[in-house]
Amino acid sequence: MRWLVLLFALAAMPLKAEVVVLGLSKDKVAITTSFEGSEILIFGAVKRESPIPEGDPLGVVVTVAGPSEPIVIRRKDRRLGIWVNNESVTMDGAPSFYAVATSAPLREVLTPGEDLRKQVSIPRALRSAGALHEFKDTATFTEALIRIRKRNGAYVVNEGGVAVDEQTLFRTSIKLPANLTEGDYVTRIFLTREGRVVSQYETVIDVRKVGLERWLYTLSREKPLWYGLMSLAIAIAAGWGASAAFRVLQRQ
Repeated sequence: MRWLVLLFALAAMPLKAEVVVLGLSKDKVAITTSFEGSEILIFGAVKRESPIPEGDPLGVVVTVAGPSEPIVIRRKDRRLGIWVNNESVTMDGAPSFYAVATSAPLREVLTPGEDLRKQVSIPRALRSAGALHEFKDTATFTEALIRIRKRNGAYVVNEGGVAVDEQTLFRTSIKLPANLTEGDYVTRIFLTREGRVVSQYETVIDVRKVGLERWLYTLSREKPLWYGLMSLAIAIAAGWGASAAFRVLQRQ
């Protein structure tokens, strides 16, 4: 059914060289107290005004970037047998989540020049997001940030993760972790030929807290005093309840 919708959209579009027609399995993600992550299916097609070009096959690159936020990156050194924080750098903004999926190895579908111009790879996306301050050896700190966030699933590279059929239809899936930051997740799709971008499309996935999660988040931001008092009351009640239950068990 989704492919039929795409085909009708292709027929209705004005003619250009190669143009992306995109679909998403969902464009909104709701974060609840039981949220354990999500998976977004990204699929699309290519509209052409002429036959498929011969030679280098079509390349497809998909990126999903979460909201940027300031971050302090610290390096630890061993002093007198104890690991302590030493130098640190401050990044004005780094994507809270960033995923790259490609139809082939990134170096084959995108030239370094195009990567620099479009800020596609994770290192390039970080450089475009914000400046580093307070230390000269910024590359070491950037590599450390990428390594840590890849480990916890916040930064993902899936080379070969985009399936392309007959150089016309493409699809991939992006896994979103449980610890998502609320905000707009910018999704970009690039079509490439010989490593150069021939078409680009951009849309947004809306990620928001809902229900009890939204109420607690709003309360903590807008009325921190009431949020603190409520948290204290809950802690006291939980402690009293546990103590009462323990006394009942002792009598038995």
